[in-house]
Amino acid sequence: MIGVSVLGSTGSIGVSTLDVLARHADRYRVVALTANTDVDKLFGQCLAFRPQLAAMADEDSAAQLAERLREAAPDIQVLAGVSGLEAAAAHADAAQVMAAIVGAAGLAPTLAAVRQGKRILLANKEALVVAGSLFMQAVQEHGAEVLPIDSEHNAVFQCMPANFRDGLQQVGVERILLTASGGPFRTRQLHELQAVTPEQACAHPNWDMGRKISVDSATMMNKGLEVIEARWLFDASPEQIQVVVHPQSVIHSMVEYSDGSVLAQLGNPDMRTPIAHALAWPQRHSSGVPSLDLFDIARLDFEAPDLQRFPCLRLAFEAVTAGGVAPAVLNAANEVAVEHFLAGRIAFTAIPQVIEAALATVTGGDAGSIEGLMQVDAAARDAAEQQLAKRV
Repeated sequence: MIGVSVLGSTGSIGVSTLDVLARHADRYRVVALTANTDVDKLFGQCLAFRPQLAAMADEDSAAQLAERLREAAPDIQVLAGVSGLEAAAAHADAAQVMAAIVGAAGLAPTLAAVRQGKRILLANKEALVVAGSLFMQAVQEHGAEVLPIDSEHNAVFQCMPANFRDGLQQVGVERILLTASGGPFRTRQLHELQAVTPEQACAHPNWDMGRKISVDSATMMNKGLEVIEARWLFDASPEQIQVVVHPQSVIHSMVEYSDGSVLAQLGNPDMRTPIAHALAWPQRHSSGVPSLDLFDIARLDFEAPDLQRFPCLRLAFEAVTAGGVAPAVLNAANEVAVEHFLAGRIAFTAIPQVIEAALATVTGGDAGSIEGLMQVDAAARDAAEQQLAKRV
């Protein structure tokens, strides 16, 4: 039995992970579950999967969970705060850790798992966006194994040669082609974007995701963050990464080789596919996803991204090219701007404006340590909040 900790178990990736694990209960056992504040959902998951440990980032929520489990499942230990999340990630009985906590809050617990040399199923973008160099150094130093869960990076991983870490040029890889659906506003008139609502932005045409990542998809910041991730996961330069808009979301990404070959990974848009792949790798087992019907799809379309429509993608390429603290600033300012948009306090088109202002304001800082990057993160959030205050 392979022990698995699921960080962020109440989110969409966490729920899909538990679905796959339940299909293979003879092979996996859930060791630890974590959530932020959703007591009801985590309580139900604890009763269904009986982990040894449950942790909640919010201390009041953890106290409520502990009270409810005291009678229903007294053998489950309940912890709180960052230390609780790190304990779940580093649990001795967990060989694999699904890192699916959204935002920069997922960095510390994911690193805790890395330092224990575990297999990391990486769904948390920010670990690489904020601290890519430090994160990959820690992976190498502690002998951890990182398998990407984002459908695009998982697709690239499947299309890469086994020895891609020897260097992309050395193994004949020319380019990584990251596909993007274009989100719900790919064909919307530009002048209409000012008035779009959070509900419209969260109505993704192909994927069922959380609200924050849905907005990121609508702005294409999600794809920009994935460009930064790909830079670190595959040791690629920004010039070796191209974004291709593919509305059907059937081709999840591609790899182009020096001999002209282009390998693509296809499948129905369901996160259980990359989750099952990473859990079982290098073997395969069922995910519960229906077979892909190419006759039903009938056509596959491709187009270049419109950077006027999607300025967040331009900002992400600029940040990864600049390096240093720029990706951390980009990520922090985006989190703040999206939060305000979802709360109805700013327009959709203000999101990239706030991010660009923060990038112009926070240009220095220590990118060589986690503590330094967290200070940069805080400074970028302050800069974004100040920019937002000017708009009130």
